[in-house]
Amino acid sequence: MKAIVRDTYGPADVLKYVDTARPEPGRGDVLVRVHAAGLDMGVWHLMEGVPYVMRPAIGLRAPKTRGLGTDVAGTVESVGADVTRFRPGDRVFGTCGGGAFAEYACAREDRLMPIPENLAFEPAAAIPTSAITALQALRDKGRVRAGQQVLVIGAGGGVGTYAVQLAKAFGAEVTGVCSAAKADLVRSIGAAEVVDYTREDFADGRRRYDLIVDTAGNRPLSRLRRALTPRGTLVIVGGEGGGRWLSGLDRQLRTALLAPFARRRLRVVFAFPRESDLRQLAELAGAGRFTPVIDRTFPLSEAPEAVRLLLRGQVRGKAVITVPAG
Repeated sequence: MKAIVRDTYGPADVLKYVDTARPEPGRGDVLVRVHAAGLDMGVWHLMEGVPYVMRPAIGLRAPKTRGLGTDVAGTVESVGADVTRFRPGDRVFGTCGGGAFAEYACAREDRLMPIPENLAFEPAAAIPTSAITALQALRDKGRVRAGQQVLVIGAGGGVGTYAVQLAKAFGAEVTGVCSAAKADLVRSIGAAEVVDYTREDFADGRRRYDLIVDTAGNRPLSRLRRALTPRGTLVIVGGEGGGRWLSGLDRQLRTALLAPFARRRLRVVFAFPRESDLRQLAELAGAGRFTPVIDRTFPLSEAPEAVRLLLRGQVRGKAVITVPAG
């Protein structure tokens, strides 16, 4: 099969489009014929091998696995002996252990869900990691409720576009923070107000929010706290600064250390895929409560260019890798 692989850590130049062996499903696995694969910042972290603190798990000097990509959508090719929920030909989406940027990928049965009838493969592939992160940030950490004022920072990005839509679906009034180039998009997906961070300061004290979800990862915690109501909640989602040893984890660690002493609720999100979350998102998407925002698609062979554009901040919403039938 064709696949995107890498044998060393580094920039997108290390990615290679090659012929490689098709994976074999284990007893509890599903072999998926990939039609589309989602792209998120996790791909960059694994490609570069940062933060360095995760190297013992993924490979100290070189990657333990050659493949990349976790978000997948396609049709079931075959199933392991213990799989009961799926059969060949079913349309499924979810997360695999790695290697979604390929013609075939293996995933655990509990990491997949049937694709809603109203969704094509590309939008389904754009959902899992980013939408699960937004859902856990809002529901589990933010305890979002109807009528609240919610601020989403980075509202035009992969997680942000889901956070805006899901917060609105939960009955909140949403303000999105983004660049002017993404303002119309953020309004179109449900933000009642949009703040252009290059021209306005959302933390100037004129307005306070019950919940702030920060997906951008570069503003001081003290500044964000000033924009909260007295009982407001700040949820930190990721972060790409802090050097190669921690690469954003430092900000989350500082938030976690400060949380017990802060008057307002400070929370961090380390999102993990759960079957229940994927099921809830499938139900919401199937009911039209949110729509995946796809800026552009790239054929499998152009996955390195997709990664470069993502790192340059030139993707509105999500980018998706498409895999034509071989």
